[in-house]
Amino acid sequence: MLIINRRRFLQVGSLASAAALLPKFLKALEKGALVPPGNKVLVIVQLSGGNDGLNTVIPYRNDIYYRMRPALGIKREQALSLSDDIGIHPALKSFKALYDEGSLSVLNNVGYPNPDRSHFRSMDIWHTASESKDYWTTGWIGRYLDAQCKGCDKPTQALEIDDTLSLALKGNAAKGLALSDPNRLYNASNGAYFNDLLKAHPTQDDHQNVDYLYKTMGETISSASYIQQQFKTYKSKEQYPNSDLGKQMKTIAELIMSDINTKVYYVSHGSFDTHVGQQGQQERLFNQLDEAVNVFVQDLKKNNRFQDVVVMTFSEFGRRVGQNASGGTDHGTANNMFMISGGLKKQGLINEGPDLVNLVDGDLQYKVDFKSVYATLLNKWLSADDKAILQHPYGYLDFV
Repeated sequence: MLIINRRRFLQVGSLASAAALLPKFLKALEKGALVPPGNKVLVIVQLSGGNDGLNTVIPYRNDIYYRMRPALGIKREQALSLSDDIGIHPALKSFKALYDEGSLSVLNNVGYPNPDRSHFRSMDIWHTASESKDYWTTGWIGRYLDAQCKGCDKPTQALEIDDTLSLALKGNAAKGLALSDPNRLYNASNGAYFNDLLKAHPTQDDHQNVDYLYKTMGETISSASYIQQQFKTYKSKEQYPNSDLGKQMKTIAELIMSDINTKVYYVSHGSFDTHVGQQGQQERLFNQLDEAVNVFVQDLKKNNRFQDVVVMTFSEFGRRVGQNASGGTDHGTANNMFMISGGLKKQGLINEGPDLVNLVDGDLQYKVDFKSVYATLLNKWLSADDKAILQHPYGYLDFV
């Protein structure tokens, strides 16, 4: 007969408690959890070219939708149901699964006052977070860097996975860094040519512009070394699609899982400028988006990082409600946005769907200023001073 005294009972109890905690500890070690929980990250996916929001989040109970799009409207039975009135494009299967599990939010009717239908101008407005009448030369992420990175030795808080840097990541004093491949950036920036050039430059140069260029080059070389060192610490075991976006999302995942100090990642996908033959083009791009995001999310989940990462999609404008004569749609105004995360506080359809009755010149009216989305993410997710960065107080939303 087994007899346990009080001391022995407490010892066993302590071990049992420890054992209950042990699997999580071991699990973290097994999966190489390099970054502690709570390190918030924002991943911005720009759907370039003006994605058609009405065939993305589909009002399939609305007769006006099918009347305005007799050939282009997505049939009720093809759309993936989100609610009794709203469906999602059939190519976005993993988005539908994320919606069902409570890891996806849909924000409808997003735009800004006095919308501009020019790709370049509207994208500038989204990048800078300015009003339509204002022309700013700094981006909202760039100004976030200005605020967060004063005097920091590694200006790598925002990275764009691309060959060129978008206006959104350009601040007054600080700028994000654009790179397609950390190893390629390291090899290029640490070659003999640039190192010799940097060594030959005096510590102080009377020519301000020249001094600035050398300073930027020195920071790039230093940042490239830092990024490449961090990039080596984690290699994903997931099978990412072989598309450009798939490769970009893999790079982002591997950096997120390292101990790098980056808080914002930026990537572009498109073109969604579907004036002609929209159905095939949008479906192809959505398939690529869906596949890449699906693997990315699974990667984050397996590494216990999904709750600390928000993926935000946006496009510079939506398309007109009515289809055109070329099997496509022309430039419009308000659009929808997706938020994907394991840390959402409000999931599903955040607001009402598009109002197809009260159009202005055949276009949807915006009801949510996109700058409120920025303010929410800056304040609630990145713990930054949104009012200083956006240079105006905007209301907060409740999705995070």
